[in-house]
Amino acid sequence: MANKSVWSDNRFWQRTAAWVTGFAAVLLIWLTFDTSAQISMGTDADLKDGVTKRVPGPTVINYKITYEMSTKRGHEVPVIGEKEKFFGRDDWSEEEAAELLHLGKLGSQAKNCMDCHTLLGNGAYYAPDLTKAWLDPAWGPEGSLQAMTGKNTKEEAMAEFLQHPSQYPTHERMMPNLGITEKEAIGLVAFLKHMSSIDTNGFPRNFGKMQGAVHGK
Repeated sequence: MANKSVWSDNRFWQRTAAWVTGFAAVLLIWLTFDTSAQISMGTDADLKDGVTKRVPGPTVINYKITYEMSTKRGHEVPVIGEKEKFFGRDDWSEEEAAELLHLGKLGSQAKNCMDCHTLLGNGAYYAPDLTKAWLDPAWGPEGSLQAMTGKNTKEEAMAEFLQHPSQYPTHERMMPNLGITEKEAIGLVAFLKHMSSIDTNGFPRNFGKMQGAVHGK
């Protein structure tokens, strides 16, 4: 009787398929748990202890956030620094900060921000990407947008613009007046600041090329 090739043996392929399926299932389960751990939000205790999380806790709004080049990773990463005031305070509690972020997130959805903007890779490209908007030097102390609004801080300038965008034409594609209230504006700015602290593996890739964006200048 002639020897049968292993490549034509149905039992070989059945066993191979079973092993491959089993390995893929185990790998998928491991990746699921690993991803869940990576994207889980940190806590106030993490921030106080200097523990770096890809998604920091809500009280990150109490801290200075900059964008730094990581030679090890080959792209820019958010760096959480010392305390800084946010709308006059640097002691927002975890509950207060979480409430602000929740209000901002709901506001971004209710006002359909992603119809024009991009948030964490989702949305449109008609208007600027908002993923790292908080780090945009234009809102900084020497930036044109802060000067235009006449405000003394980044957060106040952003909140003022969100409430009255038609008063501050910044581009041919002017932002419409969406009827954003002062409270909603504060929540949206908190949401944007928190989003800038998320480690997005260097996304958006072109943001770090903006003059003054890296190192918070």
